[in-house]
Amino acid sequence: MSDELKRYRAQIDRLDDELLRLINQRAELAQLIGRAKNGEVVLRPEREAQILQRLLQANCGPLSDAGVRQVFTEIISHCRALEAPLRVAYLGPHGTFSEAAVFQRFGQATEGVPADSIDGVFTAVENGTASYGMVPVENSTEGAIGRTLDLLLDSNLNICGEVLLQVHQCLLSNENDPALIRKVYSHPQSFGQCQDWLNAHLPHAERITASSNADAARLAAEESFAAAVAGEQAAANFRLKVLAQNIEDDARNTTRFLVIGKQNVAPSGRDKTSLVMSAPNRPGAVHNLLLPLAQHGVSMTKLESRPSRTGLWEYVFYVDIEGHQTDPEVAAALAQLRQIAAFVKVLGSYPVAV
Repeated sequence: MSDELKRYRAQIDRLDDELLRLINQRAELAQLIGRAKNGEVVLRPEREAQILQRLLQANCGPLSDAGVRQVFTEIISHCRALEAPLRVAYLGPHGTFSEAAVFQRFGQATEGVPADSIDGVFTAVENGTASYGMVPVENSTEGAIGRTLDLLLDSNLNICGEVLLQVHQCLLSNENDPALIRKVYSHPQSFGQCQDWLNAHLPHAERITASSNADAARLAAEESFAAAVAGEQAAANFRLKVLAQNIEDDARNTTRFLVIGKQNVAPSGRDKTSLVMSAPNRPGAVHNLLLPLAQHGVSMTKLESRPSRTGLWEYVFYVDIEGHQTDPEVAAALAQLRQIAAFVKVLGSYPVAV
């Protein structure tokens, strides 16, 4: 080993020792904060978002922003766990993209609570089995997850955060050759994300829907001549071979998840507000719903319509806007909306995904 290499390694050892000391010092402060909260909620999404935003702005490299985000998410996660354990429900079983979203947002020092459906995630948070839930709400290829939107309308839970997870799909099987595959299991959303690839490579294979990608992997693991479309983690969980990687039709394929809980999140300085509303049944009513946003300079980032289930051909509109509901311009727009809309419900204000 050269003297130069020894010097570099010695410097790294000294830095590691200093990093360990500082991280433990941060952990001690987290414990003191936990005691000072005196029973208040442990998770402060706005504070964690502010920390990550500040660090990303200060990052000069060579670490990428993604690397900085991952490192500090884990530091925050383990420090938060010293205050109190955090339980987060997700669409299970183990190995789903929903579980991956939990750990991307909350870090590995989090207890995931698998549920058998999106309804089950809402129920777990409502009855206190979990402090928060992680639910998919839309995919960049396949669009909105209708069940999540319907449950947000009916539930008393709030949106406390969002996660953007880049989704890479794989073809998993016990077989060694894709030509042997006679049936493919997956969630309907994943089938939609990979339909061009499946049409080109497995045009004659039967497609069978499963409750989740992880459940699809479980079913494929139990059969011969079967495969699953799922994430790579599911291959490890169910001891399947990865026959093809990144089979999604759009390389930018991303799923947006929402964190749901009983908490009202304070402003972080870079927030989003989600709401649902309906218009009275008269000409120009929908146009009038959007006027308060324009008049108060509030930017709308999403507009999604869903059947209201209260009458034939009646709809509710899900809207995402920039800003926190307590921001003066947003508050003024919402006050005006409540005067003209048939129904308005604020689903939550929360930090924009970092």
